[in-house]
Amino acid sequence: MRLRNAFDTRRVLPRAEGATIEAAMPVPPIPPPLEQFGQRPFSFYPPLLNVDHNEWRFQRSTWSEILVRNTASGDEVWIPRRYLGEISRVDEPVMILGLLKELELRAGAVWPANKRVIEMPRAVNDVQPVAGGTELPPPAPAVGLRFESNSESRISKLIGGVLLIGIIACVVVVSLFRGGPAGTRVNYTTVLQSEIGLTAHDDYHAVIRKLGTPSDDHWRSDKGELQYRILNYPQQELSVILMGSERGNATYIGAMDKAWKVVHSVELPDGRNTRPMLMALKRF
Repeated sequence: MRLRNAFDTRRVLPRAEGATIEAAMPVPPIPPPLEQFGQRPFSFYPPLLNVDHNEWRFQRSTWSEILVRNTASGDEVWIPRRYLGEISRVDEPVMILGLLKELELRAGAVWPANKRVIEMPRAVNDVQPVAGGTELPPPAPAVGLRFESNSESRISKLIGGVLLIGIIACVVVVSLFRGGPAGTRVNYTTVLQSEIGLTAHDDYHAVIRKLGTPSDDHWRSDKGELQYRILNYPQQELSVILMGSERGNATYIGAMDKAWKVVHSVELPDGRNTRPMLMALKRF
């Protein structure tokens, strides 16, 4: 009696006179994970916009993004994992890595591509042809119709008066609050609405790659065990803070707004959050 392997993909089919036929069932290959690409080149589909050569090699990855290098230009680009799709099951002539959105390379980073379609204005006397060579007749001239009665006119005026009184009342209330004591004054401040996209592993070069060159870059005094570096981005109303035991190994710990309030913090390797540290950090 023959023992079959538990992973044998063949199955036994009945045949006349008690004989059996073994039929092999093909098993589709499992696409490799990104980390097993090695030095094999691959292409994105759809390809990145603003890039002439669509051939890349995998460099390294984090939990949120992967780093790839263009084989022609040598440029390295970080691709967020949320945009990555499936990998092709075959690698001939080249491995294909699918993208869930069409991306474009801009300022050293990838962004979702926004295609704007602008409709050209039509001429005043332009007539759209239809099937059969005939033309659509021009629209009929508008005829002014008056359906408003005296009662409807009075109701419209009443509604307009109520709206006008409400607007005046709102203006008066806002003026009183703005001119009142400091404890009752209404202050409007901007709040960071989008994710910065930085982690505790990002250093100075990673920040520059994602946010661009800061308008101001300076270090805190050499005194103390930890070194702090601040990168100012006035257009985003943001100050990025780096920290390290030495200036050469400083990494991202969070960001402050223009009022020096914490708008973003990260988890350190030991599990602690950097928010208390940022709240205690004085502006420098």
